[in-house]
Amino acid sequence: MSTEQTPLTPQAQQLLQQAALFLRQQQAYLVGGSVRNLLLGVSGSDWDIATDGDVPLLARGLANALDGYYAHLHDRASRITIRRGQQESIIDLSPLHENDISADLRERDFTINALAIPLQDAVRNLGTESIFPLIDPLHGEADIQARRLRAVDERIFQRDPLRMLRAIRFMQRYQLTIEPTTAHMLTHDADQLLRVAPERIHDELYAILRPNGATTYLHALDNYGLLTVLISELIPARGMRQPELHFWDVFEHSLQSVAALERLSTLLQDPTQAGTMPGAADLSELHTLLNEAEQQSLFHWSELSAPPLKLAALLHDIGKPVTYARDDEGHITFYHHPQAGVPLAQQIMQRIAASTADRRLVSQVVAHHMRPGQLSHTDITTRAVRRYFVDLGPVGILVALVSLADHLAMRGPAPLTEPWSRHLATVRLLLTRYIRERTTILPPRLVQAEELIRHFELTPGPLIGQLLDQLAEAQAEGRVRSKADALWLAEEFLKHH
Repeated sequence: MSTEQTPLTPQAQQLLQQAALFLRQQQAYLVGGSVRNLLLGVSGSDWDIATDGDVPLLARGLANALDGYYAHLHDRASRITIRRGQQESIIDLSPLHENDISADLRERDFTINALAIPLQDAVRNLGTESIFPLIDPLHGEADIQARRLRAVDERIFQRDPLRMLRAIRFMQRYQLTIEPTTAHMLTHDADQLLRVAPERIHDELYAILRPNGATTYLHALDNYGLLTVLISELIPARGMRQPELHFWDVFEHSLQSVAALERLSTLLQDPTQAGTMPGAADLSELHTLLNEAEQQSLFHWSELSAPPLKLAALLHDIGKPVTYARDDEGHITFYHHPQAGVPLAQQIMQRIAASTADRRLVSQVVAHHMRPGQLSHTDITTRAVRRYFVDLGPVGILVALVSLADHLAMRGPAPLTEPWSRHLATVRLLLTRYIRERTTILPPRLVQAEELIRHFELTPGPLIGQLLDQLAEAQAEGRVRSKADALWLAEEFLKHH
């Protein structure tokens, strides 16, 4: 069998030629994702090689031959990382199962990965019109041509349940359709997913969330029962009605908030796409403000489309199911759902082994996502702006943007109305004050905690924080302009505390 060859970079050709020379005495095959990508026409810099012999020893020797770095990953793989200027390539060397390539391929996950090319043949034909012979015992090439994802056998998910998330990621990345038997296996084995180490789940889930269109694949996870295995807290949200301004129920609103965040990110980076959208001028100004914030290292555009913020959007209303109620007039309420949602979001993020920084970001979004919208219904004082950014710092920028995505998702396909324009203007005001007038709303302290403790012979404790907060507010409002003013106000405060 032969197949059309994907053009390789000169660096890739050189690396494979060197690897083939080093492994010339071994059985060695390009396998798995390397071959799949060649057949799909996807360029890459990662290469999987299965070989016989002492793989860790061979990997160390190959790393030396390529002037690369060796790392032992686990019993099934050793990794060699090669850096040439700004380019990085990876070769993963794995032991050949039963010293038989056909047996090795039958141990893999999906037929599109159960493919191999003898390494020497692959290198010999680099730059020609074909790569051959292709070893394809499970008809993976036909599945690639049909854009079909098929399990190699009925037990692949039981052997490693993480493969269920990989199935969704492959479906997403390569635009594949999951064939019916594999789809049934996914649904049947979904409850096995939490057997997997949380760190592995984290990496696959983040890979699914990273590209645009994440909501489509959150729906796919849900269709196979995987989403609510990972986030069981969403189960009661399904079908849970909301007040009339909301187009979706709590569950769908949560997923659509991720899509709204992606849409908002696109509009903010290119406001010309807003067209006649209400508040288009404010979107354009937000674009300018966010560029200034990036220059000040307060914000990075990449944060808007990164998995942690998408998770924050997904989980921002996670407290609603536990606070659902109806008042005396039958109106649906979710009083204090942000506060109720914080511990739930924390346990979800811990379940997927999220970093401390990611857990904190999600908790801050969950706790404070309603504040910008609530401020849009009032005359916004300097004190309110200050309190917002004292509580949140630069993360307040991201919280404000998620609040806009929340508003977009609330409306669904319904037209945006005047409350959207007010909300957008409020976010513009918050960001303007913080990005351009930060020293006015958050001036440097005139006195430090140690000075207050020493001057008034105080004991360290919560009172000191309250005092510093009062002084900062007075300073921001212009009532305190010097250290003497600050000490006088501190004395007055302490008389009443």
